[in-house]
Amino acid sequence: MSNVIECRGLVKSFQEGREALQILRGIDLAVAAGEQVAIMGASGSGKSTLLHLLGGLDEPTAGTIAIDSQPIAGLTARALGALRNRALGFVYQFHHLLPEFSALENVAMPLLVRGVQPAAASQQAAAMLERVGLSARLTHKPGELSGGERQRAAVARALVTNPRCVIADEPTGNLDQHNAVQVYGLMLELNQALDTSLLVATHDPSIAASMDRIVYLEDGHLRDNDQ
Repeated sequence: MSNVIECRGLVKSFQEGREALQILRGIDLAVAAGEQVAIMGASGSGKSTLLHLLGGLDEPTAGTIAIDSQPIAGLTARALGALRNRALGFVYQFHHLLPEFSALENVAMPLLVRGVQPAAASQQAAAMLERVGLSARLTHKPGELSGGERQRAAVARALVTNPRCVIADEPTGNLDQHNAVQVYGLMLELNQALDTSLLVATHDPSIAASMDRIVYLEDGHLRDNDQ
């Protein structure tokens, strides 16, 4: 089984005054095709930093990262952007939908970036919004949607390109318990239907327990659930 994301010896340091603050201290992690992995850890432990690195949104201080078996070190910004667009989808705690565009336009955007014709992109976006229960909200802008609806639209946007892996950073942290359960259930359902891997940072033990594997980030190191 191929790995959709893999890192070895991942280190990330930030300069704070005269001192280097080391957030990640040699992380090894592999996410297999179709696998669901939860990352848990205290606030400030580096979960978001790790996800940003694995998604190619930031550069490590040391170590290697491969996305869909492609090492990303040395890729041009354009090549890395194309790889992210093809292989990854992102869901954040805050939906990051563009307020001036409708739900349909927001979800179609990754397809348009890929070069899909507008009519086909709209058709695929509408089909994905229907799958997340928003078929009646296609023309609504984010300000006209509830919090749960906005996050479901964000999930649709992440999955519309059929990515190899969805990286989600506390995707329900801004929702009430009812909407959180609905959105996570939807992500797991689509994960199974589309065979898309999930890599999710969460504080919620019940949500993490529903996934294939849990890893813990502590003091800059990653450990598996059974360690």
